Amino acid sequence: MKRFGSNLFGRAVKAAGLSAALMLSVSAGHAQSGPFAGFDGTWSGNGTVALSDGTTERIRCKADYKVNGSGLGLKQNLHCASDSYKFDLSSDVTSNGDRISGNWSERSRNIFGNLQGTAGGGQIDVFVEASGFAANLTLRTTGNKQSVSISSKGEIRGVNITMVRG
Repeated sequence: MKRFGSNLFGRAVKAAGLSAALMLSVSAGHAQSGPFAGFDGTWSGNGTVALSDGTTERIRCKADYKVNGSGLGLKQNLHCASDSYKFDLSSDVTSNGDRISGNWSERSRNIFGNLQGTAGGGQIDVFVEASGFAANLTLRTTGNKQSVSISSKGEIRGVNITMVRG
């Protein structure tokens, strides 16, 4: 009897573990089918930043994207630095169909604002604005490769980054 009870308990634990794993994979699969499909994870890479004084510098970046369980929300942190310049962007975005909206902040300059745009097919296009600042941001993801492009008329005139997942 003891052996039967122990075996039954072991089967129950295995079944519970299998059920939990299936639920997680269903959640992850659903998140990957939303407008933010392909973005989840940690990315890093290099690029260039063009500043308002006309200089261009090489820049190193790291990004972290978290897609929520419904696949309709995305949190992003993008940290970039060159020898003399850095920025630290965060955003929290939700989607309604292919339309997205949310808020963003840049920690080192203490600015924050709103964003709106579209997402789908591995691409996000948004217009970000804050008091005295506006920019266009495009993220394109194909497999494990991502490109980030930012253009504005502010201190940062343009940023072009290529990153890989991992």
